[in-house]
Amino acid sequence: MIVVADASVLVGELLRKRGRELFLHPALYVVVAEDQWSETEHELSRRLGLMESTGRLTADARFALEQAIHALVEAHGIEIVARSVYASFETVARRRIPRDPQDWPTVALALLLDAAILTGDHDFLGCGCPTWTVETLQRELETSEKKRT
Repeated sequence: MIVVADASVLVGELLRKRGRELFLHPALYVVVAEDQWSETEHELSRRLGLMESTGRLTADARFALEQAIHALVEAHGIEIVARSVYASFETVARRRIPRDPQDWPTVALALLLDAAILTGDHDFLGCGCPTWTVETLQRELETSEKKRT
């Protein structure tokens, strides 16, 4: 199953063990638009810095988490897709997501791949692409595994 991940869900789930495990699920292929990956990296850095500065995370724990996230991406748990690949869908994607035009790359990539969007953001509702929440996607993958065994 291919899903295009929104930046906000990536940030939230990369900071959680359950999310990192989900992204490594063998039946799941996660892609993210290059534009959204840049936003994800920025926000991850900001949040990890905040967690460290408030004492919720030690410097060593932050480093370990950053390494785990990097390894996940490098292990092809998440594929970052270059803007040039989905840019031809920009006009239609912008038209389909008027409430947050900065999310057009996610919609464009989903249209290109005929894939669903993994998100918790209601702005994607009605864009013409199926959407998954983390919870429903996890249940679907678990159910699919049980049916195969």
